[in-house]
Order: sequence, then C-alpha cells, then structure tokens
Amino acid sequence: MKIRQIMEKSGRGMMLSLLLATAGLSAPWAMAKESDDRFGVVVMAHGGPQSWNEGVSEMLAPLSSQYKLELAFGMADAYSLQEAIDRLEARGVDDIGVVRLFISGESWLERTRQILGMKEGAPLRDTPSQEHGTSGHGMHGAHSPESTPSATASHGNHGGMRMEFWQVDSDAQFAISLEGLSEAPEMDQILLQRARSLSTEPSQEQVLVLAHGPGDDAENERWLANISNRAELLSREGGFSDVKVATLREDWPEKREAAQQEVREYVHMGNEAGHRVLVIPYRVHGFGPYAEALEGLDYVADETGLVPHPAVAQWIKRQIMELQAQ
Repeated sequence: MKIRQIMEKSGRGMMLSLLLATAGLSAPWAMAKESDDRFGVVVMAHGGPQSWNEGVSEMLAPLSSQYKLELAFGMADAYSLQEAIDRLEARGVDDIGVVRLFISGESWLERTRQILGMKEGAPLRDTPSQEHGTSGHGMHGAHSPESTPSATASHGNHGGMRMEFWQVDSDAQFAISLEGLSEAPEMDQILLQRARSLSTEPSQEQVLVLAHGPGDDAENERWLANISNRAELLSREGGFSDVKVATLREDWPEKREAAQQEVREYVHMGNEAGHRVLVIPYRVHGFGPYAEALEGLDYVADETGLVPHPAVAQWIKRQIMELQAQ
C-alpha cells in the first residue's frame, strides 16, 4: 500500500475517533467500521466443470451478501487473482483477505504469496516467458511450499485452466489464510453426517475416507494425519466397524499405483468380511476419479464432496474474520 494511502487512512481513522469520542462512542468501533467499508475478500478455489464451479459459487452466495467477495478459480493463477482484485478495488476495497479453498493449507501457499507481492519471486506481468505460463495437472502436486515457478511453467495446461505466474498490480494490503480444509474442525461433522446418511447397520460397515493427496511422501503423511484428525469424531461416534483414511495420489502415476492398490485391498477385504464399505470423498466437490479407481468392487457412495454443506461456508467465514482482524 502506498504511504500516502496509509496516511490518509490513518487521518480518517483519527478524525472519526475524535468525533465518536465526543459522542460517547468507542474508537475501536470506529476503526472496525472503517475497516469493514474498505475490506474485501478473494476466495481462491481450484475450479473445474460447470457443476464444480456452480457448487462453490452457490455455497458462497450467503457470504457475498455479508462481504465484498470475489472468486478466483485456478491453482494460484495470477490472471484470475488480478481480475478478482481489480473488481474489489473498483468497489472501494484496499484491504483484501485471501481465503484459499484447498484441502491442504500447504497448497500453493508460497506461490500465492509471491503473486500477491507478499514475498519476492514473482516477475512483473510483462515478462514474456511468464505471461502465459501454465501448469499440467501433475502440478496439482505443487502443494509443497518449495514449488518453483519454473517447474510450474513447464508442465503445459492445468486441465485447461490458466496458470500464469507474475506479481499482481495492486496497491491493496493483503492477508492470506493458512489453514486448509484438512485442518478445519468444521469438517468433522460433515464426515459423520455423510457416513450416517449412507449407513444402514454401522457395526457391519467400514468407512473409507479418500482424498487426492500430494506427490511428496512427507507431505502426504501430513495430509493423512490431518484428515485422520478430522475423522476422529466419525470413528468415536459413528459406531462403524472400521474407519480408514487414505490418499489416492492421483496425479503421480508412480505413487498412484501403490496407493490405489492399498485402497482397493481395503475395500476388497471389507467385502470378504461381509461388510458394507462406505466411501466418502475428502474433496472440495464431487467424487473425482474414485469410481474408476474402485471399479469392480462393492461399495456405497453418494459421490458428494465437502461442498455442498454449510460447514464449509462457516469455515470460510471464520477465515475471513481472522483475516479481517489482522
């Protein structure tokens, strides 16, 4: 943010505080109100088919009536972020909270910081080699904080999405969320509700909670640990014979083969034991490639991800409030 803008904001805040003090009102309320007027939100989301995008957009609709909010689809795409920021700035926003609607809090974190100018590393937009840089779906695995822009630009198109990497042009001040849905306690109840909606006799059923997963082994272990924490309520209160959390590691063939075999073996053993196996996707939306991965096995699924569910919107609102308080 430019120095002049900071001084102008400070001057407005001091003047309003003095006026309210004479009226017997508190300065903290004044500053909060001033911040509310100039605060906006960018929600970053992976994006996908029309049903994916519409599902997320509909989930965010109530929040859009409470906040100046814009969506930026793509995995940390400078182009969509710039468009969302431009729309907010046109609405008088100069403080922006960026909520990353990803399963892992590690996903694209450093890349996003660079694009927003919160960390060095992103070139200016007019750099020819980066203007149309894109990433192949294998770079969905750039969940690691150590992912590099050069690697991102080398994998082709990310499922048809733009994956441009450059620093946005903005005088706004940014705050960025750090928590992912795998770390969000709001998701615990979703897993329990999803399983109960599929269940007929819990003691004779097993539950497989299945997630995308990253390519890096250490990061994958963190995914499993975080989602296992989210599944504790399901294990404790669901009454099921067994609950397993797994990742398919679906964008890395050398990792996926073993992961898919482990998942298939779990479902097969459940079938052999005479148990119904319930499959719950720990994904933002939809069932991903799981029907293909589990082809030929006997399982039950409604193929519904975390969205739609009001708990996801509740989590986003918590992220917004925390960012607004910074």
